[in-house]
Amino acid sequence: MPRKMPSSTMGLTAALVTALTLTLSGCSMDTTAPGSARGEAASDAKGSFGPADCRKAKCIALTFDAGPGKDTPRLLDILKEKKVHATFFLLGKHHVVKYPEVVRRIADEGHEVANHTWTHKVLTDQKPDAIRAELEKTQLAIEKITGKQPTLMRPPQGRTDDTVSDISKDLGLSQVLWSATAKDYSTNDSALIEKRILDQAGKDGIILLHDIYKGTVPAVPGIIDALQKDGYTFVTVPELMAPAVPEPGTIYRP
Repeated sequence: MPRKMPSSTMGLTAALVTALTLTLSGCSMDTTAPGSARGEAASDAKGSFGPADCRKAKCIALTFDAGPGKDTPRLLDILKEKKVHATFFLLGKHHVVKYPEVVRRIADEGHEVANHTWTHKVLTDQKPDAIRAELEKTQLAIEKITGKQPTLMRPPQGRTDDTVSDISKDLGLSQVLWSATAKDYSTNDSALIEKRILDQAGKDGIILLHDIYKGTVPAVPGIIDALQKDGYTFVTVPELMAPAVPEPGTIYRP
Protein backbone atom coordinates (compact mmCIF):
# COMPACT_ATOMS: atom_id res chain seq x y z
CA MET A 1 0.00 0.00 0.00
CA PRO A 2 1.52 3.39 -0.98
CA ARG A 3 2.49 5.75 1.80
CA LYS A 4 0.24 8.75 2.25
CA MET A 5 2.01 12.04 1.64
CA PRO A 6 2.04 14.26 4.76
CA SER A 7 -0.38 17.18 4.50
CA SER A 8 2.45 19.68 4.94
CA THR A 9 4.33 18.14 2.01
CA MET A 10 1.17 18.12 -0.11
CA GLY A 11 0.60 21.79 0.64
CA LEU A 12 4.19 22.70 -0.26
CA THR A 13 3.99 20.69 -3.48
CA ALA A 14 0.74 22.42 -4.45
CA ALA A 15 2.26 25.81 -3.74
CA LEU A 16 5.33 25.05 -5.86
CA VAL A 17 3.17 23.78 -8.73
CA THR A 18 1.01 26.92 -8.52
CA ALA A 19 4.07 29.19 -8.51
CA LEU A 20 5.58 27.37 -11.51
CA THR A 21 2.30 27.53 -13.42
CA LEU A 22 1.95 31.25 -12.80
CA THR A 23 5.54 31.89 -13.87
CA LEU A 24 5.06 29.94 -17.10
CA SER A 25 1.87 31.83 -17.90
CA GLY A 26 3.54 35.18 -17.41
CA CYS A 27 2.26 35.90 -13.91
CA SER A 28 4.47 35.13 -10.90
CA MET A 29 2.44 37.35 -8.56
CA ASP A 30 0.49 36.20 -5.54
CA THR A 31 -3.04 35.22 -6.51
CA THR A 32 -6.28 34.49 -4.68
CA ALA A 33 -8.53 31.57 -5.60
CA PRO A 34 -12.30 32.18 -5.69
CA GLY A 35 -12.83 29.56 -3.00
CA SER A 36 -10.28 31.24 -0.74
CA ALA A 37 -11.97 34.59 -1.23
CA ARG A 38 -15.31 33.06 -0.24
CA GLY A 39 -13.79 31.43 2.81
CA GLU A 40 -12.31 34.70 4.03
CA ALA A 41 -15.53 36.68 3.53
CA ALA A 42 -17.40 37.82 6.59
CA SER A 43 -20.63 35.99 7.30
CA ASP A 44 -22.57 39.21 6.66
CA ALA A 45 -20.83 40.00 3.34
CA LYS A 46 -23.22 41.18 0.66
CA GLY A 47 -21.96 39.59 -2.54
CA SER A 48 -24.66 38.50 -4.98
CA PHE A 49 -25.08 34.71 -5.06
CA GLY A 50 -26.81 34.62 -8.44
CA PRO A 51 -28.19 31.18 -9.40
CA ALA A 52 -26.28 29.30 -6.69
CA ASP A 53 -24.34 29.55 -3.45
CA CYS A 54 -20.93 28.46 -4.72
CA ARG A 55 -19.82 27.56 -1.20
CA LYS A 56 -22.05 24.53 -1.66
CA ALA A 57 -22.73 24.18 -5.39
CA LYS A 58 -20.38 22.99 -8.14
CA CYS A 59 -19.87 26.34 -9.85
CA ILE A 60 -17.89 27.39 -12.89
CA ALA A 61 -17.54 30.74 -14.66
CA LEU A 62 -17.68 31.12 -18.43
CA THR A 63 -15.69 34.11 -19.70
CA PHE A 64 -15.10 35.58 -23.15
CA ASP A 65 -12.21 37.84 -24.14
CA ALA A 66 -11.46 40.39 -26.83
CA GLY A 67 -14.97 41.10 -28.12
CA PRO A 68 -17.53 42.04 -28.90
CA GLY A 69 -17.40 40.92 -32.50
CA LYS A 70 -19.70 39.93 -35.33
CA ASP A 71 -20.47 36.54 -33.72
CA THR A 72 -21.27 37.91 -30.27
CA PRO A 73 -25.00 38.39 -30.95
CA ARG A 74 -25.27 34.68 -31.83
CA LEU A 75 -23.41 33.84 -28.63
CA LEU A 76 -25.85 35.98 -26.65
CA ASP A 77 -28.73 34.13 -28.28
CA ILE A 78 -27.20 30.82 -27.13
CA LEU A 79 -26.62 32.03 -23.58
CA LYS A 80 -30.17 33.36 -23.39
CA GLU A 81 -31.56 30.04 -24.63
CA LYS A 82 -29.45 28.11 -22.11
CA LYS A 83 -30.24 30.58 -19.30
CA VAL A 84 -26.52 31.07 -18.61
CA HIS A 85 -24.79 34.30 -17.63
CA ALA A 86 -21.16 34.88 -18.59
CA THR A 87 -18.43 37.47 -18.01
CA PHE A 88 -17.27 39.46 -21.05
CA PHE A 89 -13.81 41.06 -20.97
CA LEU A 90 -14.20 43.64 -23.71
CA LEU A 91 -11.61 45.36 -25.90
CA GLY A 92 -12.09 49.07 -26.37
CA LYS A 93 -10.80 50.60 -29.58
CA HIS A 94 -11.98 48.24 -32.34
CA HIS A 95 -14.72 46.43 -30.45
CA VAL A 96 -16.58 48.40 -27.77
CA VAL A 97 -16.69 51.50 -29.94
CA LYS A 98 -17.61 49.47 -33.05
CA TYR A 99 -20.42 47.45 -31.46
CA PRO A 100 -22.03 49.70 -28.84
CA GLU A 101 -25.44 48.06 -29.27
CA VAL A 102 -23.90 44.64 -28.51
CA VAL A 103 -22.18 46.01 -25.39
CA ARG A 104 -25.53 47.41 -24.26
CA ARG A 105 -27.20 44.06 -24.90
CA ILE A 106 -24.52 42.21 -22.91
CA ALA A 107 -25.23 44.43 -19.92
CA ASP A 108 -29.02 44.45 -20.36
CA GLU A 109 -29.18 40.63 -20.46
CA GLY A 110 -27.45 40.26 -17.10
CA HIS A 111 -23.91 39.37 -18.10
CA GLU A 112 -20.90 40.85 -16.34
CA VAL A 113 -19.20 43.54 -18.44
CA ALA A 114 -15.45 43.72 -17.80
CA ASN A 115 -12.31 45.41 -19.15
CA HIS A 116 -9.69 43.81 -21.44
CA THR A 117 -7.81 47.05 -22.22
CA TRP A 118 -8.08 49.46 -25.14
CA THR A 119 -5.77 47.86 -27.74
CA HIS A 120 -4.65 44.54 -26.15
CA LYS A 121 -1.10 45.72 -25.45
CA VAL A 122 0.81 43.58 -22.95
CA LEU A 123 0.60 45.81 -19.90
CA THR A 124 3.85 44.68 -18.33
CA ASP A 125 5.69 46.06 -21.39
CA GLN A 126 4.15 49.54 -20.97
CA LYS A 127 5.01 52.64 -18.96
CA PRO A 128 2.61 53.52 -16.10
CA ASP A 129 0.85 56.28 -18.07
CA ALA A 130 0.26 53.90 -20.98
CA ILE A 131 -1.08 51.18 -18.67
CA ARG A 132 -3.50 53.65 -17.15
CA ALA A 133 -4.63 54.84 -20.58
CA GLU A 134 -5.21 51.25 -21.81
CA LEU A 135 -7.54 50.59 -18.88
CA GLU A 136 -9.11 54.00 -18.37
CA LYS A 137 -10.14 54.53 -22.01
CA THR A 138 -12.05 51.26 -21.96
CA GLN A 139 -13.61 52.09 -18.59
CA LEU A 140 -14.97 55.35 -19.98
CA ALA A 141 -16.10 53.87 -23.30
CA ILE A 142 -18.09 51.15 -21.51
CA GLU A 143 -19.54 53.64 -19.04
CA LYS A 144 -20.72 55.83 -21.91
CA ILE A 145 -22.75 52.89 -23.27
CA THR A 146 -23.93 51.11 -20.13
CA GLY A 147 -23.86 53.91 -17.55
CA LYS A 148 -21.49 51.90 -15.37
CA GLN A 149 -17.75 51.31 -15.24
CA PRO A 150 -16.50 47.70 -14.93
CA THR A 151 -15.03 46.41 -11.69
CA LEU A 152 -13.08 43.53 -13.29
CA MET A 153 -10.28 43.43 -15.82
CA ARG A 154 -8.21 40.74 -17.50
CA PRO A 155 -4.66 41.68 -18.50
CA PRO A 156 -3.75 40.58 -22.04
CA GLN A 157 -1.91 37.23 -21.98
CA GLY A 158 -2.51 37.18 -18.22
CA ARG A 159 0.61 39.28 -17.71
CA THR A 160 0.63 41.54 -14.69
CA ASP A 161 3.01 42.97 -12.12
CA ASP A 162 3.05 45.36 -9.17
CA THR A 163 2.64 48.44 -11.36
CA VAL A 164 -0.36 46.96 -13.19
CA SER A 165 -1.85 45.92 -9.86
CA ASP A 166 -1.40 49.37 -8.34
CA ILE A 167 -3.01 51.11 -11.32
CA SER A 168 -5.83 48.56 -11.39
CA LYS A 169 -6.47 49.20 -7.70
CA ASP A 170 -6.54 52.93 -8.31
CA LEU A 171 -9.13 52.45 -11.08
CA GLY A 172 -11.27 50.11 -8.96
CA LEU A 173 -10.45 47.03 -11.03
CA SER A 174 -9.84 43.48 -9.82
CA GLN A 175 -7.71 41.25 -12.06
CA VAL A 176 -9.14 37.93 -13.24
CA LEU A 177 -7.09 35.10 -14.74
CA TRP A 178 -8.34 31.61 -15.65
CA SER A 179 -7.99 27.87 -15.12
CA ALA A 180 -9.22 26.44 -18.44
CA THR A 181 -8.41 27.62 -21.94
CA ALA A 182 -9.12 26.12 -25.35
CA LYS A 183 -6.41 28.14 -27.07
CA ASP A 184 -9.15 28.89 -29.57
CA TYR A 185 -6.94 31.47 -31.26
CA SER A 186 -5.00 28.51 -32.70
CA THR A 187 -7.87 26.41 -34.12
CA ASN A 188 -11.29 26.71 -35.73
CA ASP A 189 -12.16 23.12 -34.79
CA SER A 190 -15.22 23.51 -32.54
CA ALA A 191 -15.08 19.88 -31.39
CA LEU A 192 -11.47 20.33 -30.30
CA ILE A 193 -12.31 23.57 -28.49
CA GLU A 194 -15.11 21.80 -26.64
CA LYS A 195 -12.88 18.85 -25.71
CA ARG A 196 -10.09 21.06 -24.41
CA ILE A 197 -12.46 22.93 -22.11
CA LEU A 198 -14.21 19.81 -20.84
CA ASP A 199 -10.83 18.19 -20.11
CA GLN A 200 -9.78 21.16 -17.97
CA ALA A 201 -13.06 22.01 -16.25
CA GLY A 202 -13.21 21.86 -12.47
CA LYS A 203 -15.18 23.22 -9.52
CA ASP A 204 -14.61 26.95 -9.01
CA GLY A 205 -12.96 27.09 -12.42
CA ILE A 206 -12.84 30.06 -14.79
CA ILE A 207 -13.09 29.18 -18.49
CA LEU A 208 -11.34 31.42 -21.02
CA LEU A 209 -12.75 31.60 -24.56
CA HIS A 210 -12.79 34.27 -27.28
CA ASP A 211 -16.02 35.19 -29.06
CA ILE A 212 -14.07 36.64 -32.00
CA TYR A 213 -12.78 33.35 -33.45
CA LYS A 214 -14.69 31.25 -35.97
CA GLY A 215 -14.78 27.96 -34.07
CA THR A 216 -15.60 29.25 -30.61
CA VAL A 217 -19.27 30.23 -30.58
CA PRO A 218 -20.37 26.93 -32.22
CA ALA A 219 -18.56 25.07 -29.41
CA VAL A 220 -20.42 26.85 -26.60
CA PRO A 221 -23.72 24.85 -26.63
CA GLY A 222 -21.85 21.55 -26.28
CA ILE A 223 -19.68 22.93 -23.47
CA ILE A 224 -22.70 24.18 -21.55
CA ASP A 225 -24.74 21.01 -22.05
CA ALA A 226 -21.90 18.67 -21.04
CA LEU A 227 -20.94 20.63 -17.92
CA GLN A 228 -24.53 21.06 -16.78
CA LYS A 229 -25.05 17.31 -17.23
CA ASP A 230 -22.01 16.83 -15.00
CA GLY A 231 -23.62 18.93 -12.27
CA TYR A 232 -22.05 22.32 -12.87
CA THR A 233 -23.85 25.63 -12.36
CA PHE A 234 -22.69 28.54 -14.53
CA VAL A 235 -22.11 31.84 -12.76
CA THR A 236 -20.42 35.16 -13.43
CA VAL A 237 -17.02 35.82 -11.87
CA PRO A 238 -18.42 37.98 -9.03
CA GLU A 239 -21.04 35.30 -8.31
CA LEU A 240 -18.27 32.68 -8.19
CA MET A 241 -16.66 34.60 -5.31
CA ALA A 242 -19.79 35.52 -3.39
CA PRO A 243 -20.34 36.38 -0.61
CA ALA A 244 -16.89 37.92 -1.05
CA VAL A 245 -16.71 40.99 -3.28
CA PRO A 246 -13.70 41.21 -5.66
CA GLU A 247 -11.11 43.63 -4.31
CA PRO A 248 -9.50 46.18 -6.66
CA GLY A 249 -5.90 45.35 -7.54
CA THR A 250 -6.15 41.75 -6.34
CA ILE A 251 -5.33 38.99 -8.84
CA TYR A 252 -7.88 36.17 -8.83
CA ARG A 253 -7.07 32.78 -10.29
CA PRO A 254 -8.49 29.31 -9.52
